[in-house]
Amino acid sequence: MKTVKHILQGKSSVIHAVSQNTLVLDALQMMMEKNISALLIVENDALVGIFTERDYARKIILQGKSSKDTPIHVVMTHDPRTITTEEKIESCMELMTTNHFRHLPVVENDIVIGIISIGDLVKHIIDDQRQTIDQLQSYISS
Repeated sequence: MKTVKHILQGKSSVIHAVSQNTLVLDALQMMMEKNISALLIVENDALVGIFTERDYARKIILQGKSSKDTPIHVVMTHDPRTITTEEKIESCMELMTTNHFRHLPVVENDIVIGIISIGDLVKHIIDDQRQTIDQLQSYISS
């Protein structure tokens, strides 16, 4: 059974993070520049939160707050659910579907080592199925 470790091996090891005092506008600018939809919030090497496009829509726009004046700690999701590299891909899919998460930070020994998205999981499952189909077709053709 495949684990999160398999997904992280195919991804960049760069972790995009900001501090709790970063203004929401600056976080959004970084997200646009990096073409990402979630940022980790880290203080003293410890994960304290996550900020997503959904947080922005629900906690800034719909509540009439200003992204220019609001520090990210006001609207981030505090203490997000995390996983380890040994988590099974199927259990991550279930966790994300059940809780309506789109991103899961990956933590080992209290250190953030990555983040996976629902898109990463779907891509991995599709690639795995494609490989299985190719093997079956090769077997049938032999």
